[in-house]
Amino acid sequence: MKMKTASTLALGALSTAILLSVSTPASAQSRSGFALNRFEPAERGSQFFVNDTLDLRGDLRPALGATLDYGYKPLVAYDANGNERSAIVRHQLFTHVGGALVIGDRFRFGLNLPIAVYQDGESTIVNGERFKAADKAALGDVRLAADVRILGEHGDAFTLAGGLRAWLPTGQRSQFTGDGSTRLAPQVMAAGDLGPLTYAARLALVYRSRDDAYAGSSLGSEMLGSAGAGLKTLNGKLVIGPEVFATSVFTDSRSFLKTRGTPAEWLFGLHYDLGDIRVGGGVGGGITRGYGAPQLRALLSLEYMPAYERSDRDKDGIPDDEDACPDAAGPRDPDPKKNGCPVVAEAPDADGDGIIDSEDACPAERGPRTNDPNTNGCPDRDKDGIADKVDACPKVPGVQDADPKKNGCPPDRDGDGIADAEDACPDVPGVKDAAPKKNGCPPDRDGDGIIDSEDACPDVPGPRDPDPKKNGCPLVVVTEKEIRINQEVKFKFDSAVLLPESDAVLDAVKQVLEAHPEIKKVRVEGHTDNVGKAAYNKSLSQKRAASVMKWLTDKGVAKTRLVSQGFGQEQPIDSNETDRGRANNRRVAFTILERNAAPPP
Repeated sequence: MKMKTASTLALGALSTAILLSVSTPASAQSRSGFALNRFEPAERGSQFFVNDTLDLRGDLRPALGATLDYGYKPLVAYDANGNERSAIVRHQLFTHVGGALVIGDRFRFGLNLPIAVYQDGESTIVNGERFKAADKAALGDVRLAADVRILGEHGDAFTLAGGLRAWLPTGQRSQFTGDGSTRLAPQVMAAGDLGPLTYAARLALVYRSRDDAYAGSSLGSEMLGSAGAGLKTLNGKLVIGPEVFATSVFTDSRSFLKTRGTPAEWLFGLHYDLGDIRVGGGVGGGITRGYGAPQLRALLSLEYMPAYERSDRDKDGIPDDEDACPDAAGPRDPDPKKNGCPVVAEAPDADGDGIIDSEDACPAERGPRTNDPNTNGCPDRDKDGIADKVDACPKVPGVQDADPKKNGCPPDRDGDGIADAEDACPDVPGVKDAAPKKNGCPPDRDGDGIIDSEDACPDVPGPRDPDPKKNGCPLVVVTEKEIRINQEVKFKFDSAVLLPESDAVLDAVKQVLEAHPEIKKVRVEGHTDNVGKAAYNKSLSQKRAASVMKWLTDKGVAKTRLVSQGFGQEQPIDSNETDRGRANNRRVAFTILERNAAPPP
């Protein structure tokens, strides 16, 4: 890289003469660069380099490609007489790698990654400012794009689309590959085919947050315009023709549509399709000396984009979305219901239901069309979609069932013979019952809400209990020898003091004694397990039995009908070797000592 100074020097890339004073490298201040390259490739899938042929067909249709872009002298310094003094950027070789994805025949999203793989040039000093040359490979500003087709379709005489491009600040200003800030460009595009001619154009406003200048020329927001036209031949595989593109800084009246702020270029290129592969080549150069417009530009491209084909399963030349019979080849017909259908002679239909006799399972009875050859054209009186000939309940709408005896009958999930609509328990087999709330539910003879199969006392109402042996049983049951309680009488630990939760069962014992005056004498018994000393346990059991007796007499039971006795651990009813057994042994019992032969009338 060389360094030059000049007394009268101008940056020719800006195409204006700027009088310069001699400066030395030691005192010069460096001037930062900007995104120099004016070539912006179209989104992948276009048959032009810069302009877009708007092939937004397909759903999830991809396009991938790379463009090799060489520019010769895109940024040159000239003296006041227009003579070249130095090329700040002499050679600039970019590769643009990118892809696009078309969605829903209308939307497209694109990505372009520019990479400067080689650059060189000569630094120079102008009016005490050092303009450093590009001298190394660098990443450019990544471009994102989103477009939508507004009018027309690809191949029409006129197709219109709009979109937005955004450049992310991934490039390097020092290497002239980036602006250092985000750029945005809303755009509108048009394209079309007129016989063998194809054309495309683009108009965009490029917002740049930079408002500084480079060698006296503004770097502000720009208006972008481009156009291309070509000859499309070889069945559309080859497109060859010119393109032009230019930008102009519209935020500075001294630059707008003036040479210094309006770099413009021409290209002549061709693109050729080899199946799903598209190759391209082009050459061009600057029309003006605006910055970024090289004296020579050369392009090579390679892209992959699968060909778009409208589905035509029967290969009759009529796309499936227009073909009324997409799986049977037939001619075109102005009637959409017949278009693409094979021409057939009228076939006999004896019952006039629209199903020819050869396909009608019931040719003498009118019926609807079905997919089942055995029922096609057969009547279905209950309109449940199951032909009467296979419907076990032909007059009542039902559902299909593998069991011929149930097919077409109302659903009965639990198989108890009671239709779900009338079954109060549709998922549990049950029995018929005149009460709608019980119909179809499992039997519950005592009506306590616990089905007989889970009820330990199915003929006597009782509450639920987690113990299967007590579930559905009353708190108290009178037998010949005892008043059996099904709930534990609870005391404070190591005490004869009754806990409040014992009130319910003791109250039930009281009610039994009141309801059975023939029971003359009952012994309230206290029992313990074998934990602890036997004498202590017996004393505690006696106290607890007496406490229960007192509770009953306090509630109105005559003392003459009760006695209490503690047995301690002497009369176990279960093993004392387990926790459950010991819990069963800790109990209060009510033994009947005297009773009349029968209750009084």
